[in-house]
Amino acid sequence: MTFPIAIQLYSVREELEKDFSGTLRKIKALGYEGVEFAGLYGHKPAEIKQILKEIGLLPVSAHVPFVDLIADPAKVVGEYAEIGCEYIAIPYLTPEYRPGADKFNEVIEGAKIIGKAANDAGLVLLYHNHDFEFEKIDGEYALDILYNSVSSDLLKTEVDTCWVNVAGENPSDYLRKYIGRSPVVHLKDFVMPGKRPDKMYELIGITEEKKEEESKAFEFRPVGYGVQNFSEILKACKDIGASWVVVEQDAPSMGKTPLECAKASIDYLKTL
Repeated sequence: MTFPIAIQLYSVREELEKDFSGTLRKIKALGYEGVEFAGLYGHKPAEIKQILKEIGLLPVSAHVPFVDLIADPAKVVGEYAEIGCEYIAIPYLTPEYRPGADKFNEVIEGAKIIGKAANDAGLVLLYHNHDFEFEKIDGEYALDILYNSVSSDLLKTEVDTCWVNVAGENPSDYLRKYIGRSPVVHLKDFVMPGKRPDKMYELIGITEEKKEEESKAFEFRPVGYGVQNFSEILKACKDIGASWVVVEQDAPSMGKTPLECAKASIDYLKTL
């Protein structure tokens, strides 16, 4: 039960800003086989493709904001196709685009447009969830409405197992809902010893301000150091036919640096 393991580069964003290629070399040295982008840090696609080739890392996927993707789908998707990515993902929705807001339907229709542009460029569009997509609309999760509204040839899943758990669902069970439609799965661990924070996304840097007491109520952890059952999650990944698992840790913890957290995660996964 082994999968190639990638890392979402948002996990080491500050290191990349200081030393892009050097950080990628460290990622490779830790044992990661691929990377998922969250920005290009001022580098051109051809340059990044060459850097990855020299290091021996595969460009698995990229997280690109919905508003950027829908503004010029062919251009944006083309940049990541040039790098060599297999997938491109809608990573996060700002409040006006979330379920229950007026523009959620724009996300559904936009995913069809972006998915077609991705397919034309040889990529596959994914949707990466948080917990707010588990709001119910007429008794059905908004996330399921999205997947039921956009055909699987245009949109596949990138289930974030942390946020599924935070939303109150079992990650392994939820993954199995999308067998054959889940090529990439996010492995993310956490602890939530206190009451669920009201402002969850301040904890992942979406806004500058956060309350100290809320940050103590939720903490991202290296994979294997929190509450998640990764033996079961990886069994589910096998059952659904996943091709990649991606480690993501939005913020370091346990007194470790981001790269130390990345090492702890992959070292743990290698024991399973």
